[in-house]
Amino acid sequence: MKIIAIGRNYAEHIKELNNERPDEPVIFTKPDTAILKDGEPFYYPDFSQDIHHEVEILLKINKMGKNIEEKFAHKYYDEVGIGIDFTARDIQSKLKSKGLPWDLAKGFNGSAPISDFVAKSKFEDLKNINFHLDITDANGETQTRQQGNTSMMLFSFDSIIAFVSRYFTLKTGDIIFTGTPAGVGPVKVGDKLTAFIEGTQMLEFEVK
Repeated sequence: MKIIAIGRNYAEHIKELNNERPDEPVIFTKPDTAILKDGEPFYYPDFSQDIHHEVEILLKINKMGKNIEEKFAHKYYDEVGIGIDFTARDIQSKLKSKGLPWDLAKGFNGSAPISDFVAKSKFEDLKNINFHLDITDANGETQTRQQGNTSMMLFSFDSIIAFVSRYFTLKTGDIIFTGTPAGVGPVKVGDKLTAFIEGTQMLEFEVK
């Protein structure tokens, strides 16, 4: 399987990083070795001093497809989850300044913690899903760091699938990270991250 991620899909997040608003989805990928499941801890890598959390709604592809028309895109996923796109911001900034790809900053081991997936039929409106990320620090203090709603996305689930499938054949089990809302920031060793969809806890793990 492969992980396809969408950058710059929430306007406020674009502003906070001083990025240009895109005319079409910004695409990057992560290898399958980036995945963390079942609440496994994230081990802070020694090559970065500035790992940022980016909470995102995930789609799981349920059948093979390419050149999918947007009006048919809803048939290619039936489950939704939540995950963290960990980003080595210091490495990303250095790579971007040189016009180089982001792979080292986005695809390192453990950079994609993911929840279990639930049926999309559980949600009344896929264009109105609330989600958020809480972080509890080593002192036991909890703060909500990111809050989002899929209505705030620049590119909808279906438009993302249609766009991506023009370039990459989608296969059963592929996961799409659909973009992060504003509020991204650094994590520290000892933090506990807890992610929610519509108030239901879906993902919890520690940074070690």
